[in-house]
Amino acid sequence: MKITALLVMKCSPDGSSDPVILANASDVSHFGYFQRSSVREFVVFVGRTVAKRTPPGQRQSVKHEEYKVHSYSRNGLCVVGFMDDHYPVRSAFSLLNQVLDEYQKNFGDSWRTVQADSTQPWPYLSEALTKFQDPAEADKLLKIQRELDETKIILHKTIDSVLARGEKLDSLVEKSSDLSAASQMFYKQAKKTNQCCTIL
Repeated sequence: MKITALLVMKCSPDGSSDPVILANASDVSHFGYFQRSSVREFVVFVGRTVAKRTPPGQRQSVKHEEYKVHSYSRNGLCVVGFMDDHYPVRSAFSLLNQVLDEYQKNFGDSWRTVQADSTQPWPYLSEALTKFQDPAEADKLLKIQRELDETKIILHKTIDSVLARGEKLDSLVEKSSDLSAASQMFYKQAKKTNQCCTIL
């Protein structure tokens, strides 16, 4: 079980503008050295895409290849976690809730005026990324179990189901300012490689 990344974002209530990244922590050490920068860019791209499409006050899980991207939007803030498929859903949402609580406790409402992505590290997020690699640690946050049971969690089959009608991931990749030309090429090459494997 593995957590690859955690992001905290400011979201507009009507989804009219792209979410602004307030904090970002990732562990891409299990990827090849030359893939790491592209993976970080894809984490930002997919995270921003999922956060923008998570309705206020809701949680959702989106399956993307061997990962699940969990998100929780509350009071204009959205936290997104990238976990492998084996990480328990309840533990994932307990962690996301804890991250949102800590962010609001540390920063209050100061995030409401932020207009651009933050590059400042937030030590708590990096510590949480390490500490909660073990889902049992996140499961100790049982104070929100009742709230989780009462909240609808939407599980989308693929990331494509989060996109608007007629919207394609390929066209979003091409338009994205989060992805460099190298990362866009990496995405296209990976897609070609995966298509070759499925034909056989």
